Amino acid sequence: MAVQLDGAAGRTAPRTGKGGPPPARRGRAARGAPYLLLLPALLATAVFLGWPMVRNLVLSFQNLNMKELIQHLTEWRGTANYQEILGSSQFWRVTLRTVVFTGANVVLIMVFGTLIGLLLARLGKKMRLVLSVALVLAWAMPVIAATTVFQWLFDSRYGVVNWVLDRLGRHSMAGYDWVGTQLSTFFVITVLIVWQSLPFVALNLYAATTTIPKELYEAARMDGAGTWKVFTSVTFPFLRPFFLATTFLEVIWVFKAFPQIFAINQGGPDRLTETLPIYAFTEGVGNLHFGMGAAISLLTIAVLLVLTAYYLRLTLKQEEDAL
Repeated sequence: MAVQLDGAAGRTAPRTGKGGPPPARRGRAARGAPYLLLLPALLATAVFLGWPMVRNLVLSFQNLNMKELIQHLTEWRGTANYQEILGSSQFWRVTLRTVVFTGANVVLIMVFGTLIGLLLARLGKKMRLVLSVALVLAWAMPVIAATTVFQWLFDSRYGVVNWVLDRLGRHSMAGYDWVGTQLSTFFVITVLIVWQSLPFVALNLYAATTTIPKELYEAARMDGAGTWKVFTSVTFPFLRPFFLATTFLEVIWVFKAFPQIFAINQGGPDRLTETLPIYAFTEGVGNLHFGMGAAISLLTIAVLLVLTAYYLRLTLKQEEDAL
């Protein structure tokens, strides 16, 4: 090992043959590099997500109404907010409604998204490009803009849907109020959410199908397998991780859907289409019970964590059985 004289201090310092830092130091730097790259994202998450969560947790133990806001008072209630919510039948009805609504939407999204993704894989280049552009445009449309379009489409007096149904002979639908009942309102919201979610599933599924070796399809067809058999024996097993991850993401996205439901009818009629995010907003901001709204929002997160934990447990069990 070469030795270099340090003229300033009169000491000798070791130097590697290539002039770089010692191998041990390079190894430590390489191991620490990923954590340094993650540090900005972790700091941003802590500031923009962690701190509001802490503030929301503190607020959930307070009685904060308009009086306390104006007078800058802090009135602690302990767990009274949570006890009142958990003892309310309205909370459990909304929770059940949210779970059913999420399940129905996710099933429709995955089924139709898979069909469109498989269609993309079978189309020619030109038609695939046209359909892909249409999907990207639908996906890129802002949520409120898309919701406004659907409000116009299903408008009772000037909506295109009622006009088409009337032209097709369904004259009773000429002035039908799509947001007048619980079922019809949920139908409009479901169509909107499924329409917004399909591009994500379809495009990702098509991209995933390009990684499947064509030899597997050829072997399956040589064995006499039909379209459904090819999907169940080749496509689905190969893309099982994709289906599990995508379903997980869609559960989270649909469960916390807020602008679509609120903009369509603000949880109406008669609060019959409220899901947990709408319920938290209505109680917190609409009724000026901010402590109660904070408690409901934290319980919403808890319900979502329970659902996702149960789903992850099922997926891990399926993976173990597959191995």
